[in-house]
Amino acid sequence: MGLSYQIRHSVQSIPANIAEGHGRYYYQDNVRFCYIARGSLEELLSHLVLAHDLGYLQNELFEGLAQQGKSLARLINGYISYLKRSKQGANEPGFDRGLHEPLDEYLTSSTDDIDDSQFSTLDSQGDIE
Repeated sequence: MGLSYQIRHSVQSIPANIAEGHGRYYYQDNVRFCYIARGSLEELLSHLVLAHDLGYLQNELFEGLAQQGKSLARLINGYISYLKRSKQGANEPGFDRGLHEPLDEYLTSSTDDIDDSQFSTLDSQGDIE
């Protein structure tokens, strides 16, 4: 009963994460949700292996599902590659209105004013000095 719940949950999670990522304004979010969908697919495949090993799935059905899982993984990986290449979202409405922090607040003009005595170092044996 628990295994069937886990299988249903991971099956539903795959398209749900792809859809949620697609609904985001920025391609980085879309890619991140595709990674989550790919993780859910791997979770599903793991559950299917367990179900097969426990004798709940016949060989023929398991092999067919595993092959479909591999095809889906290739599709997700291709979609991720496409998103990374096209950087979809850079031309979306609202992209130019995001928060942008000036980098000069985080950069120092000189390293002379850094007190490095507060940082510990490792000696040649890997012990902290």
